[in-house]
Amino acid sequence: MLTYLQATVIGAVQGITELFPVSSLGHSVLVAAWLGRGWAELVDQGESDTDTPYLAFVVALHVATALALIGYYRRDWYAIVTGFVTTLRTGCLETVPQRLAWLIVIATVPVSILGPLLQRVLHELFSAPIYASIFLALNGVVLIVGEGLRRRNEPTLAEYGRRFARQQALSGVRTAEAESRRQSDRQLAALGFGDAVRIGFLQVGALLTGFSRSGLTMVGGLWRGLEHENAAKFAFLIATPAILGAGVMDLPELVGPRTEGIRGPIVVGAIVSGVSSWLAVRFLERYFQTRTLLPFAVYCLIAGVFSIMRFS
Repeated sequence: MLTYLQATVIGAVQGITELFPVSSLGHSVLVAAWLGRGWAELVDQGESDTDTPYLAFVVALHVATALALIGYYRRDWYAIVTGFVTTLRTGCLETVPQRLAWLIVIATVPVSILGPLLQRVLHELFSAPIYASIFLALNGVVLIVGEGLRRRNEPTLAEYGRRFARQQALSGVRTAEAESRRQSDRQLAALGFGDAVRIGFLQVGALLTGFSRSGLTMVGGLWRGLEHENAAKFAFLIATPAILGAGVMDLPELVGPRTEGIRGPIVVGAIVSGVSSWLAVRFLERYFQTRTLLPFAVYCLIAGVFSIMRFS
């Protein structure tokens, strides 16, 4: 049985770690393994049987996280969706939201194709705490590498301005429109479609228990020359359809007979997850204006090494 305490704790862990670059899946395994007893049984049940109440609970948490992201970036999503519909009607890419829309679509394609094919197989192979520990430590290494790539490839704002001005000139749009956009959106819109594909493929790495979706995609953004704040925003934007899509596909689990008796804890966990996600993205958006991935890298290394020692 899923208790209200378990639902609250797991919901908070999911909501925070899904957006922090520290792996929500890895923490769902390791936190339960460290606590032991009924906590570990919940995770084991969810990993071994696709028709368990715990799977329905996880679905609810993911949907709540996706809805929190949509709510937080509601103005951006309104402009992006409107821009996407406009490009379908006109066949032109003329504005920042229109380019962002297609960058997000392209970045989401790899995980949309490979996720359903690999997710269950990889979870069955690497869901044990020792694997989650190893991959969490490796996630810390990847974050450190990402910081090194940023320092090596760090562009200037002038370079971004020139690149986007050239793109607008080619599309026949006045460069004055670029200046009316926020600096972060200009940076994101200056990404190439090849960059979006590369960053999108990094999302697939999060199927390995212990690697962070947001961490990998942020590293991808730094690799392609984005600043921390903009890399984080792009990571959250492309994560939203992936998380929501995975949750919607499994929504029938929420109304199945196996959830009878635990729907109260599921609702509580989902609310906690949504609120935690909202607070997490609000914190991270401000955090990455002036700070880096290194503290998260150190945390992943320490937590991963101690967990390896505990579960090896």
